[in-house]
Amino acid sequence: MDTTSGDNARELWQALGAIGALGASISEEHGGVGAGVHALSVVAEAIAEAGVPLMLIALSPAVCATMIDGFGSPAQKAEWLPGLADGSRVLGFAITEPDAGSNTHNLRMRARRDGGSWVLSGQKYYVSHVDNADALLTVARVEDELKVFLVPTDAPGLTRSPIKVEILSPERQYNVFYDDVRLDDSALVGPNAGMAVLYAGLNPERIVSAALLNGIARYAIDIAAAYARERIVWNVPIGAHQAVSHPLARAETALAASRLLTASAARAFDAGEPGGVDAAMAKLTASETASTALDAAMQTLGGNGMSREYGLATLHGLVRLFRIAPVSSEMLLNHVAHKRLSLPRSY
Repeated sequence: MDTTSGDNARELWQALGAIGALGASISEEHGGVGAGVHALSVVAEAIAEAGVPLMLIALSPAVCATMIDGFGSPAQKAEWLPGLADGSRVLGFAITEPDAGSNTHNLRMRARRDGGSWVLSGQKYYVSHVDNADALLTVARVEDELKVFLVPTDAPGLTRSPIKVEILSPERQYNVFYDDVRLDDSALVGPNAGMAVLYAGLNPERIVSAALLNGIARYAIDIAAAYARERIVWNVPIGAHQAVSHPLARAETALAASRLLTASAARAFDAGEPGGVDAAMAKLTASETASTALDAAMQTLGGNGMSREYGLATLHGLVRLFRIAPVSSEMLLNHVAHKRLSLPRSY
């Protein structure tokens, strides 16, 4: 199906769930395969390599399912995980706010107690696929702590408005407004776990995003290499010219390194190791590799690189976005510099 047409790709999503792909990292006891984030990253790379990269795979099964699988109550796990695994349920992740940027400590979304309920008030920004989600895992401040709540997308007081972006993708972006959204205690995920709930989903998000980008790079390089083998201008295929072949060869080399970093980060996470630096390096490298590969591929095709027939230019906005989200390249470099090189914090 054409994922650039505005379709939310629900049909594709359900097909992935039916073959067990979405449940790759979800525990077997709750309907998944139990093969870990490495297996989910393989799925993400494969669908992107086929030309249908879905950001949703880095959110619903990677971030949200990991949080619930690790910290959800038995009732939350029973309600959500089987559906997340088979594609019948979708969760969104609402953390970004207009004035917080990359500093989660500046989040202003508030959750307060009112009798026996929680009441959420505030705004979230750039929340993906709200139109396709059954609920949003929402990060809110409770006094001096950040907590995570399951908020149904049809909850009274929850409204959304689309953000128009220059990205051709089946996933739309939204402003989401919480006007005294009332929830009971069953909505709180990991009530005594503190920030551990939030941090549990961040590394899988970066790893699966990296895998998605690796798949895009593979897709772009393959199209360009096939074109360069067949396109003849001055009596020989254009791939015979180093000005064409070398950028593609560099992209191929960068992709090989990126895939190794991504696999290493995924295996470290699955082994229970502190993998924040590995995940940061994988995401950083993959976003740069995909950008380089896509640019080289478009240049190889010349004017045809801008044609939708070849499916390259339509990916440009999405690939560029991944140098900003889910965390910017600059913040990833900050993290690597501080954690791996022991340099002073700059953030």
